[in-house]
Amino acid sequence: MTNFSDMLSKAKAMQEKMREVQDQIKKIEVQGMSGGNLVKVTMTGDYEIKSIEITEKAKSENQEIINDLIIAAYNNAKENLKKKSAEELSKVTGGLNLPLDFKLPF
Repeated sequence: MTNFSDMLSKAKAMQEKMREVQDQIKKIEVQGMSGGNLVKVTMTGDYEIKSIEITEKAKSENQEIINDLIIAAYNNAKENLKKKSAEELSKVTGGLNLPLDFKLPF
């Protein structure tokens, strides 16, 4: 039974580390850019947009192009956040590919 108890305590420790990483990830800020830096989107670790910067050059474009640049910058920020989150998660899991919202059943 000692092995099971040991395994259970290790699993609980991993769960606590996962919780800590999730909290750390929420504090991360990443940027996404598009159009050669014409538009920049800053996003937090919980996928909230913190700011959108549109250069004067971008503002001279028509609305449809500006919309596309914002969407592309957001998508770039989202990808950057996924990469950064995976890096942080990998530090705890030792390279195991666990989802960020991984929960143990206890």
